[in-house]
Amino acid sequence: MAEGGIWSDQERARKTVEEVKTLKRWLDPYHALKRRVDEGRELTEMLEAESNIDLQMQRSLEAEADGCAQALEALELQHMLRGADDRRDALLTIHPGAGGTESQDWAEMLMRMYTRWAERHGFEIEVLDLLEGEEAGIKSAEIEIRGDYAFGLLRAEKGVHRLVRISPFDAQARRHTSFASVFVYPVVDDDIEIEIREDDLRIDVFRASGKGGQHVNKTSSAVRITHLPSGIVVACQNERSQFKNKATALKMLKARLYEKALEEQEAKKAEVDKQKGDIAFGSQIRSYVFQPYTMVNDHRTELKVGDVQKVMDGDLDQFIEAFLKQQGGRAA
Repeated sequence: MAEGGIWSDQERARKTVEEVKTLKRWLDPYHALKRRVDEGRELTEMLEAESNIDLQMQRSLEAEADGCAQALEALELQHMLRGADDRRDALLTIHPGAGGTESQDWAEMLMRMYTRWAERHGFEIEVLDLLEGEEAGIKSAEIEIRGDYAFGLLRAEKGVHRLVRISPFDAQARRHTSFASVFVYPVVDDDIEIEIREDDLRIDVFRASGKGGQHVNKTSSAVRITHLPSGIVVACQNERSQFKNKATALKMLKARLYEKALEEQEAKKAEVDKQKGDIAFGSQIRSYVFQPYTMVNDHRTELKVGDVQKVMDGDLDQFIEAFLKQQGGRAA
């Protein structure tokens, strides 16, 4: 009983500290911005009271006004990221649609795009599972992106992404349309109760796949876990240790089960996830056109960007911010 009481006190103290930190993350930027605005007003009044116009002070005030506007934009974005899971790390999965090598190459391009985006934000990136295509591209990818609000930002990317280009795999240089799906799950912390019974799991081990050579595992270190009640399948072959791969796969499974529980909860409230449609024409959230012109078009917000290469290099923030503002901060 004593141990239980101590544990409860520790838990309450930890939660109180977390609540204080959360409040500070909201209040500190607000108070800092308010101080800047108040000081700017005082300087404006002083400037208006002067008979001679101080051009240097006027330029300084204009620069400060621009800075306040940027700080207000950042505060508004933070307001959009107020969902229960928004501050969590993200588990991002990519799957090509029909189309063979062309779609698999597109899936790999998307993987690179999100990796570059994460690097821009200083997030940590870990490839948990990667299944490469026979000729080029990938058949699937599981990536964990760790950083503040990684899930809240990346949930804007959930859906089908469409590519239009002259295919490098077509000898006749014809234009092709390819699709790939992106789904994003919050990484579940250990303090969230997700029950996984050993009897509900089928665990298979196999040799890690790769392009060959001395780095391919000679032992069965890769792990595939099937959760029998839900039918969810996860796999990990990133580590040489079977034990580490199993631990990572269980973490991935926990994230999937948590997301599934959230979806079931939303279904009861008639909030059906409309983004999980077929990986095909008509269901895409965004189109990336390389030929005959260059354009990235987000079909949800109608935001269009002409520099497709810049977007493919990870410049996604404008799309993410437009989506979050449109949604009003509602959790996806």
